[in-house]
Amino acid sequence: MLTHQDIERLKSEAVRRAIDDNIERDPAAIALDSRIPEARLVATEVKYLQRARHKLPRLYDARCIIPPRAFEQSSSEECARRKDISGGQLLDLTCGLGIDTIAFAEHFARVVALERDEVLAEVVRHNISLLGIDNVEVVTTSAEEYVMHTDEHFDWVFADPDRRSERGNKMVCLEDCSPNIATLLPHLQRISRRIGLKLSPLFDVDEAFRLFRGAEVEVVSLGGECKEVNIYTGSERERLTIAAIGLGTWHFCREDMHATATAEPFTPEEYRYLLIPDVALQKGRVAIAALKPYASVWSNNGYAFARELPAEDVGARIYAIESIERYHPRELKRRYKGVGIEILKRDTPLSIEAVRKALGAHAGGDKIAAITNIGGDSWFIELKAISNE
Repeated sequence: MLTHQDIERLKSEAVRRAIDDNIERDPAAIALDSRIPEARLVATEVKYLQRARHKLPRLYDARCIIPPRAFEQSSSEECARRKDISGGQLLDLTCGLGIDTIAFAEHFARVVALERDEVLAEVVRHNISLLGIDNVEVVTTSAEEYVMHTDEHFDWVFADPDRRSERGNKMVCLEDCSPNIATLLPHLQRISRRIGLKLSPLFDVDEAFRLFRGAEVEVVSLGGECKEVNIYTGSERERLTIAAIGLGTWHFCREDMHATATAEPFTPEEYRYLLIPDVALQKGRVAIAALKPYASVWSNNGYAFARELPAEDVGARIYAIESIERYHPRELKRRYKGVGIEILKRDTPLSIEAVRKALGAHAGGDKIAAITNIGGDSWFIELKAISNE
């Protein structure tokens, strides 16, 4: 846990130079190097700067101060920049390390960010100064205290409630998080017509629509992992947005979550391509709605099978199909025993480890296969990467 004294030492010219000079070194070696001033403090800062290189590149480049716990709980810069809101003034109820705050500063004339932890608030003030940001005001107070007493009006209020209890347990229910948005909501609506909430990636999309009628719900993924479920109130229409960073953005109506699956029987010999829906489509329960125009889809949690290669980006990884057959381990073992193979799975109780063991195969190698369940049968699909088809 950083202290005010630690912050002052990290801001000193000698320590900043030591961090910069040793940024590529092993932190454990730095901590034991008697030539380095404040060696242990420098080692910890280098450790988290190295981890932030890809997640928080702006903070890394500016050699900002990165407290360990705040880093673990922070958004990535890519996810923060994805939030498509703008205006005159924004109130950020939950500043934290300030990654969302920094992104909002590019799209609002003024941002007021609340952080009740005095040390973390001091860190954010220092960091935004290093980044040359001059339209953010960091206020050391709680969301409840500020909202109850302010007379200001904001174009947007944003909150990323703390989803950990005092014991460190993860929480998903909105009313269990801090601040309690359900309790604060009438007061938030007094100071702003539009509210943005970042929720746990585990938060149920249907529940989000139920709690905030007429809102836009956004599911964000990055690198095949669901990162955020966001709610934006005051939207012109109720809709679900799927934002797969690096793949694309798609919009759906709520009814698309109940799109019917392919009714035809599974005829494996007809399919040439396997489509793996992005996890954001899966989380939003719209994989069927998104991929049915291009492929046969039997489940929002499974794969899609196409006869032709889709001519546009559809929010899925695509592989050519080498072969499809029912999963009979004894027969497959003759072919794959001792072979290195990457195995993917969707919509099946079979585990990757159990399949690999049953086949006598091992991890690694150039081969790739998928397992899934369709029509009550388990299927084994050998795949190959698409080159320039």
